[in-house]
Amino acid sequence: MKCLVAIVGPTAIGKSNLSIQIAQAFNGEIINADSRQIYRYMDIGTAKPSKAEQGVVPHHLLDIINPDEAYSVALYQASAYTVIDRILEANKIPVMVGGSGQYIWSVIEGWQIPQVEPDYAFRDSLQSKAEENGVYSLYRELSEIDPAAASRIDPNNLRRIIRALEIHHKTGNKPSKLQTKKGVPFPVLIIGLTAYRHNLYTMIDRRTDRMVADGLIDEVKNLLSMGYTAGLPSMSSLGYRQILTYLNGEMHLDAAIQKIKFETHRFARSQYAWFHISDNRIKWLDIGDNIENQINYTIENFLNSIRG
Repeated sequence: MKCLVAIVGPTAIGKSNLSIQIAQAFNGEIINADSRQIYRYMDIGTAKPSKAEQGVVPHHLLDIINPDEAYSVALYQASAYTVIDRILEANKIPVMVGGSGQYIWSVIEGWQIPQVEPDYAFRDSLQSKAEENGVYSLYRELSEIDPAAASRIDPNNLRRIIRALEIHHKTGNKPSKLQTKKGVPFPVLIIGLTAYRHNLYTMIDRRTDRMVADGLIDEVKNLLSMGYTAGLPSMSSLGYRQILTYLNGEMHLDAAIQKIKFETHRFARSQYAWFHISDNRIKWLDIGDNIENQINYTIENFLNSIRG
């Protein structure tokens, strides 16, 4: 019986804990779909499952590259397909969990991702333009070239904006047109977790405070001591960027923590651009309800429909 279960939704809503429960209950293995949890040594700030949690059920695609190594959606997709095949061959259920929309949809929708080699000179020119005129100037440029691609990208995500402009520069085509889809050859159940905005923000704020208490500042210091510089894309992640500002003496710690909370609120809102409440492919569940029984019922019905 081949199938895939995906758990999606905004950051801090409890996807990781839920995925472990599901994997235990339904003989599954977990596939990470968080674009920051792929990095080694970045555990606290990415809310990575603990070693103890990872020992409960097998986890895949965590800690696969160093913070200074390049990675892409195409590489993730290929790795995810390999892991899914391996899990299915073992007669288990692959449970993909994360909030990175590109990772999730590239696998479920079977994106045919354009293989465009990097143009470092072009990237440097755009980086300079962003430093001079602001990131939004590049986002506005992308919006004029390809509104569909721009709508899928966080306006502050400089790396992804530059990549989209690079694809257009190298191919002359709109990036959104080059990402054709073919889907996966087996049933997929997508469960989306959601919450009232006030409740979600409260969970984000509490998690941020826990991260700081658990040693986020020391984690950032350790990364710097290992030679991972502030200019790396990995170090621009939420939490790391703000703590670096504090360590550089540019912001008081309390202000940096508040900035993490505010930016994470904004990021959570942007995630709903990838996972629409109106998307009928997603079975949305409010975490304020009796969610465990609902999820078990939903998955059992899904598996029964496959068995016929």
